[in-house]
Amino acid sequence: MASVNRFIQFNNETVNTRTLLRLERLARALAGAPYLKMTTRKLIEFRPSESAISLSVFWRHRQENIEMNGYLSDVYLLSAGYWRHFDFAAYLRWATERTRLPSLRMQLLLCAEEFRLSERIMKERPGTQEAFRVRENVYRDFHETQYEQNRQKGFHADAFLNAAYLTLHGTQKTLEDPQLVLHLWTELFDARTTADSMRVIDRIVVRLEHLLEKDMVHDLYTFGENPDKAPPVHEHEGARESEVGSDEKIETIEEWFQSWHRETEETDASAMEYELNEGKSMIAEGGREEAGALEEELQTAKGRSDGDHLADNETEDRRTNNAPKPAKGKYGRANEGVEFTEKRLIAASHDLRKIEQWRIEQAPYVKALLKELRKRIEQRREQPRALSAGRLSKNLLPLIVDERPKPFYRKMSPSKNLDAVFSLLVDGSASMVDKLEETKQAVLLFHDVLRGLGIPHEIVLFYEDAYEAEEARQPNYFEWVHKFEDSQRDAASSIDSIEAHEDNRDGFAIRWMTERMLRRSEKHRFLLMFSDGEPSAYNYADNGILDTAEAVDEAEKAGVTLLHLFLSDSVPGEDQQRLFRMMYGNRSVTADSFDRFTEQTLHLLRRTLHIIVQSG
Repeated sequence: MASVNRFIQFNNETVNTRTLLRLERLARALAGAPYLKMTTRKLIEFRPSESAISLSVFWRHRQENIEMNGYLSDVYLLSAGYWRHFDFAAYLRWATERTRLPSLRMQLLLCAEEFRLSERIMKERPGTQEAFRVRENVYRDFHETQYEQNRQKGFHADAFLNAAYLTLHGTQKTLEDPQLVLHLWTELFDARTTADSMRVIDRIVVRLEHLLEKDMVHDLYTFGENPDKAPPVHEHEGARESEVGSDEKIETIEEWFQSWHRETEETDASAMEYELNEGKSMIAEGGREEAGALEEELQTAKGRSDGDHLADNETEDRRTNNAPKPAKGKYGRANEGVEFTEKRLIAASHDLRKIEQWRIEQAPYVKALLKELRKRIEQRREQPRALSAGRLSKNLLPLIVDERPKPFYRKMSPSKNLDAVFSLLVDGSASMVDKLEETKQAVLLFHDVLRGLGIPHEIVLFYEDAYEAEEARQPNYFEWVHKFEDSQRDAASSIDSIEAHEDNRDGFAIRWMTERMLRRSEKHRFLLMFSDGEPSAYNYADNGILDTAEAVDEAEKAGVTLLHLFLSDSVPGEDQQRLFRMMYGNRSVTADSFDRFTEQTLHLLRRTLHIIVQSG
């Protein structure tokens, strides 16, 4: 995002990610579908190609009780009602019948089915009654208002739908010609199946076609994706006939989603199996001569001096495949189209005097922190433990005053290096351009403190190429400023070479780095993230905030502690603070001026390192 001020104040439509995650888990439990995903859209929808159901943003910006119960009623309807109790096969046949009022016909059916399924759910699950009571009250007021407006504007089909909803919920409206038709509508009180609702709707629409000149203007109900849209058949190059999916009859929404989910999984699995069995090897593609040359080059590199860190890094980089790698859903559902490239950040020419000046300014803080931590480590190492056997203590008073005296002691064994590993993700988006110098100083401080303690750490710049991003492909880049394998090598020149690029896909970057950290054997794993705003990438708006929150939760559950430092030149507003709480919980710290970047970095390091020392 090019804007310097990342957070757009007038675009206040941020989703509460914690709430959405809880609702998603509820929907999965009710539907018995662990693959089910949750999104928000204008109306409640089914989106099987994404394995997702959508809640309506109709409930936003209302009282907290109304908003939560509204969302709950959406979840109940979609995952406990429509999921298994809507006759999908009958609907597919019914939807193909021609009519002059297709929109009104379809929306009347969905309105009728919502009423039927709501009654069924409340009978089977009495605990849902409060949510549906709130839903009914809010929608009754909504349809009352819309009814009057639609009549004034001459939208008679829309007004009829409003009157139909109100009739089902005990409020009669006076219509002119269609009034008698509403008496047929009351037969829905006896409907037990989707087919019963369809019969009532068809009797009504036949009469309305002679009374109404125009179809509906607004969409108050929608099915989502086209029900006729079939799941992809898992054919691929090299697939056998027996592997190609066959037609099957789909009776319910659940089966519709399962067919999409199954076919998508089989497509990926079959394609991967084909690539493994039939794909080309490196030798087949490049020839034995190329492979031999690479092997010779690696052997030459192995013979270099251990002290030549630069040469070692060059060898390691040659072993790393720099070709783009597809995410294929491995790093979150919002990142299925991502291709990512891992590479070493090329250090450009830098000003040694500038780096030296930064280090001179930071030296007192670095030395003080190192001295403090080493003192704490030494105190913990030499602290004697009272035991029932061992060396006799000079203090024999416990023999007299204690019921179970322990007059012996043994010094603790010398402590090893701190059993911890750190990673730092640096936002490489365009909006970082005005705060690069301060960010580099904070990164340098992070690097110098951990080098001083001998703690392995990694520093990575991440960004997305906004100019090349498209629906099917979003290229992302991870540039290593410092790698775990670099050990104690000074990365100052690489840190000084950090540059701003385009967009940032935070949830994806967190998952990628978490995966790397989980390969480490250290007891404590800390992931720090420096960024100056919310995620911003291709097709990554509200779903980016949710994706980041999910990635943070996944990292914490896997044993990686994530801390976020918000880089800004001003005090963040209430909306910004709420946004970061949604994504990072209570693990977000704000640097509200350029001068405080390094100060807050030092604060984060002190906090985490003290935890490590205390836990031993």
